[in-house]
Amino acid sequence: MEKGKVRILIAKVGLDGHDRGAKYIAQALRDKGYEVIYTGIRQTPEDVVKAAIQEDVQFVGLSLLSGAHNQLFPKVAQLLKEKGAEDIVVFGGGVIPADDIPFLKSQGIKEIFPPGTTIDEVVDFIEKTLKDAAH
Repeated sequence: MEKGKVRILIAKVGLDGHDRGAKYIAQALRDKGYEVIYTGIRQTPEDVVKAAIQEDVQFVGLSLLSGAHNQLFPKVAQLLKEKGAEDIVVFGGGVIPADDIPFLKSQGIKEIFPPGTTIDEVVDFIEKTLKDAAH
């Protein structure tokens, strides 16, 4: 799939107002040739799902630093499933304890990227996911 045809929504869920990392990822993915929609801060899971469906994205990247990831990330995955959009791949990043990652993955979050993740690691994840879906 052509990178320009891949649409990715980056969202800050919850009350977390720190969006430097999310803005960095959004711009870096644009620089790599992807179409990126950034929703801004303080989005509800419902807002994120509505935007993801309206924008016809293949990926939703969630960012959270406030500690509510175990509630908010799974809620996004659940709502996507309820809306028949479970084919949208959800990934997350932020300050997320390693102990929470297995739970998040069990709830439908495909990958978690901790602080220090490079943009190339995120791109590799996207490309591998697209390749796996094509087969």
